[in-house]
Amino acid sequence: MKYSMLPEYKNQYSMLHRRLFFPCTISRMTWTWGCIIKTWYRMKCRGSPIPLLEENKQMRNLNAVVGAVLLVALVGWLMIWVMLPTKAYKNSWDPNLSSTHFNSVYFQGQGTNLLLFSFPVMFIAALGCVYLHFHTRLQEPFSSSKREVKPKLISPLWRPYVISPLGIVTGVELAFMAMFIALLIWSLANYVYVSFGHLHMHKQGEKIMHACSWQAKFRSVSLRLGYVGNICWAFLFFPVTRGSSLLPLLGLTSESTIKYHIWLGHVSNVLFALHTIGFVVYWGMTNQMSEMLEWSRTYVSNVAGEIAMVIAVVMWVTSFGRVRRKMFEVFFYTHHLYVLYILFYLLHVGADYLCMILPGMFLFMIDRYLRFLQSQRNARLISARLLPCGSVELNFSKCPGLKYNPTSILFINIPTISKLQWHPFTVTSNSNLEPNNLSLVVKSLGSWSRKLSQQISSSVDRLQVSVEGPYGPISSHFLRHEELVLISGGSGITPFISIIREIIFQSSNPNPQIPSRILLICAFKNSTDLAMLDLLLPFDGTPHPIPELLNLQIEAYITREKDQPTDSEKQPAQTKRFNPAQSDGPISANLGPNAWLWLGAIILSSFALFVVLLGVVTRFYIYPIDRNAHDGSYHYSYFVLWDGFLACAGVLAVSSAVFLVKKRRDLAEGNRVKGLEVGVSPPPPGSFVGEVESVPVQCVAGATNVHFGRRPDLKRILLDCGASDVGVMACGSRSLRHEVAQICSPGSAQNLHFESISFNW
Repeated sequence: MKYSMLPEYKNQYSMLHRRLFFPCTISRMTWTWGCIIKTWYRMKCRGSPIPLLEENKQMRNLNAVVGAVLLVALVGWLMIWVMLPTKAYKNSWDPNLSSTHFNSVYFQGQGTNLLLFSFPVMFIAALGCVYLHFHTRLQEPFSSSKREVKPKLISPLWRPYVISPLGIVTGVELAFMAMFIALLIWSLANYVYVSFGHLHMHKQGEKIMHACSWQAKFRSVSLRLGYVGNICWAFLFFPVTRGSSLLPLLGLTSESTIKYHIWLGHVSNVLFALHTIGFVVYWGMTNQMSEMLEWSRTYVSNVAGEIAMVIAVVMWVTSFGRVRRKMFEVFFYTHHLYVLYILFYLLHVGADYLCMILPGMFLFMIDRYLRFLQSQRNARLISARLLPCGSVELNFSKCPGLKYNPTSILFINIPTISKLQWHPFTVTSNSNLEPNNLSLVVKSLGSWSRKLSQQISSSVDRLQVSVEGPYGPISSHFLRHEELVLISGGSGITPFISIIREIIFQSSNPNPQIPSRILLICAFKNSTDLAMLDLLLPFDGTPHPIPELLNLQIEAYITREKDQPTDSEKQPAQTKRFNPAQSDGPISANLGPNAWLWLGAIILSSFALFVVLLGVVTRFYIYPIDRNAHDGSYHYSYFVLWDGFLACAGVLAVSSAVFLVKKRRDLAEGNRVKGLEVGVSPPPPGSFVGEVESVPVQCVAGATNVHFGRRPDLKRILLDCGASDVGVMACGSRSLRHEVAQICSPGSAQNLHFESISFNW
């Protein structure tokens, strides 16, 4: 496809050609990217079409270079964990790095772990933000129109191989799980092997035993179990860092990786429990039970470890699936004990191990604080639709600059219901079709959602709502399939609403690359749930008919009713307008349109500030005390408190400064959005307006077949799909997702590519 180009850009285009084709230095590459972004923005502002560069391959190569650097850094960091328990690290690497004057004076021995374990991850996270910025700003506008398909050798690895209580595990996940378990076994074996070579007591006053005493070996194994548990903690916080750059680099989202957090939590708690029980048994065998009450000045605090273990057990027990599903609020509130758990855990392991597991917690702190800042401003809730099935669609005002992909989720908090509870819901709107609105659907299932329905049904004309997000994938990967099958159960249809709206938008573009056929299979309990299908098209007063190019087929199954309801039994949806306060603002991107670059700057600056502050405090405060102390050294626990305080100070200072800079822009854009609402004459706030059958309802009804009194034969439907590349997405109950995964397993049809969407937080 050819694009016209303004004459004034031809010279600059030619210069870009030469610079792209002969990238010799890092500075030239940096200049090139700056020119591309500048030119693209200028042409966008002038309204000229964005030129499709023939040198797109060179641009992809530049991104490939950045990706290769990230891959090397990641592999290097993992190899350090492999080397950590070995003799070579203990006898050569660590002594040589720790003996430097700079390390001993400015970091008191922590510099080695900061360099080997913390810096690589922070470097990957910061550089990954730059990579993702290039991906979203440059690759997509200049990308070719060819459909991307996974290589045949890689695609089978993403199929579901294990379907068990652990969940749906793909071949790739199974491979990484095996490698991680191998790392744990390797580490424990090497730790025990090295320690058995020179058994000794670590503290003064303990009963000295013969080097080959089995009690000493028992103590050594118990200690090393704790060391291995620390490896789990190094990865524990990555899956729950919603706005992290690490997950998108791997093609993951926080929603899809929450199961990794659960697995790591179970493994670490088992190891820490064995570690604790082992030491209690050891102290009992050697008549040293008084050690349980010791808070040492020069070594680890046993009391802190015991308190941390008690808190961990409480969080662990309430996090099991059965307890979490039946008593969610108990799980939710007890899981907030993680702050105390982290504090006493770090007081137990000490500053050296803190620096080894710091990256995950540091990135989590940045993400958590940015979410806190976003939630301080109330969102502008415009209206709510009460559907006959009991679901509620909430419609918020949003800034046009906020872009998100289908299947994104938004966390909301309503203080009048609960000041502490945050609940995730799928965003059903499309940022392209609806640039000024953001919608989500709440199904009345639990106590929180029922209270929300009651408040909306009452006479209130304003709801105070805080939001976090939205969070979602960085690309619309479902568009690459030749055929797309969407299978939902109940409220599981909500992520597919956003997918269908995105396909509708893409179909309006010239030469669209969309699936040739979209089949939506939805199973509902009652016929009133069919009202969820009315949300497939936007309801904003403007007709949005289904494009002729879009081959959409909807098969709806009503499982608990055998007869179609009469027209008199059908109830229309009702819309309620709200009267937002002037302080309520439209939902906007937390860090603006260039969020990835700002996030990278925050990560890099806050970590650099932390390291500088740590060096200054250590050199000019801790080191003089430690050198002149008459009772041995500076208190062991104080090192951790200083590290934690300085890390928090670095995150709060840098994040607050960036957020304040972006807040002024958000206020200006928010005022412009509010100005668009002036002149509109909506119904009186707080009143309900019944809806007549709308254009979206009529369009969807023409593409829908409703089946009463039976369930869909999923195996027959999927195996009848004749396309060579069929994307299968399932969202609903656990049994539904497992059934679809079983059909799409490697032993079945080779053309089915499965993806599970689960919002079981």
